[in-house]
Amino acid sequence: MSEWKEVKLGGIANVQTGPFGSQLHNEDYKVTGIPIVTVEHLGNKRFTKQNLPFVSDEDCIRLGKYSMHTGDIIFSRVGAVDRCSYVTSEENGWLFSGRCLRVRCNEDINSEWLYYFFCLDSTKQNIRSIAVGATMPSINTNILSNDVIVRIPCIESQRRIAAILSSLDAKIENNNKVNAKLEEIAQNLFKEWFVDFGPFKDGKFVDSELGPIPEGWRVGTLSDIGSIVGGSTPSKSHPEYYTSEGIAWLTPKDLSNTGVKFTSKGEIDITEAGYNSTSTKLMPKGSVLFSSRAPIGYLTIAKNEICTNQGFKSVVPTFAGTGFIYYLLKQLTPEIENRAVGTTFKEASGSLMSSLNVIIPDKKVLDRFEILIKSLFDKQELLETESFKLSTLRDTLLPKLMSGEIEV
Repeated sequence: MSEWKEVKLGGIANVQTGPFGSQLHNEDYKVTGIPIVTVEHLGNKRFTKQNLPFVSDEDCIRLGKYSMHTGDIIFSRVGAVDRCSYVTSEENGWLFSGRCLRVRCNEDINSEWLYYFFCLDSTKQNIRSIAVGATMPSINTNILSNDVIVRIPCIESQRRIAAILSSLDAKIENNNKVNAKLEEIAQNLFKEWFVDFGPFKDGKFVDSELGPIPEGWRVGTLSDIGSIVGGSTPSKSHPEYYTSEGIAWLTPKDLSNTGVKFTSKGEIDITEAGYNSTSTKLMPKGSVLFSSRAPIGYLTIAKNEICTNQGFKSVVPTFAGTGFIYYLLKQLTPEIENRAVGTTFKEASGSLMSSLNVIIPDKKVLDRFEILIKSLFDKQELLETESFKLSTLRDTLLPKLMSGEIEV
């Protein structure tokens, strides 16, 4: 413990703000070129790569002061000021925008260890507290450099701590990559069978209101292949309706926080009294839970019995199976959004969901598809479960390692 010391962040790292607006204009952005990350691309350690803007090679050279090197840490300068991502070799040479700050460590500091220091709840809370601005919190180079105090161990301890935590993150990231590939395979299988009709092209087709379909198939409604189930919320004025261990209950907000494909419960459960006080209904494992408002289109599959609030119109499989209904709802989401109504926010009603026209394949075809898709789903669920356990372990170890409570 005597090896630990406290220093200002500015004493162990250089903090650089992004380019001013006068240095980079909208017309400077290109379709291809050198990527430039902004606040929207800051993810959980890694950057998200969707909708990245680009600049030309010439502008990249001109703005070289704002390039990212492997080991840099990029912060949100405004808004969620405690958000940051870690630069890997994949992003080396990219630029960061004026809405970001770059932290570049001195040579005697392990940059990955410093990233995990910024992941501590206590550090995040401190950064939020020293931010300026009531409407839109913001930080700057001076605030980060002088008002953030870092308690650091020796460099060898930094490396060992970073190695433990990064190995867990690396395994989680690898699981996510495998799951993304499995998802691509599953979606392509659905498209090949039920959109392009690939396995059935040599057979006879008949006309329908949704176009030519294989003979023996028909056009029906979503309610023909599954039961549409809504949800409800127990009164918040009755705290006895809520508990940490009770009946699994889900809200759309729960899915916005996790983004998982398979769900066992939300942030909070409801009691039997809470359940009996509302019209919400328990649905079986394999039900497809679809958020019908705020926003429309979150999708997850029940890992066990679960009920929801009124923000869902879920589908309990009857004629078709979980896999078919899951990808069918993905396909139907744009239509559902277009037909949803509402003044404050759009909502898809139960009657809208029930009346959606869908192509209903032959039962034997549906059963064959479920057998194939189940093997993919089982692998995905297993990897999601493993990643959850790893992230829980990482979050448990993080404060203990970073405080010296656990020595390595």
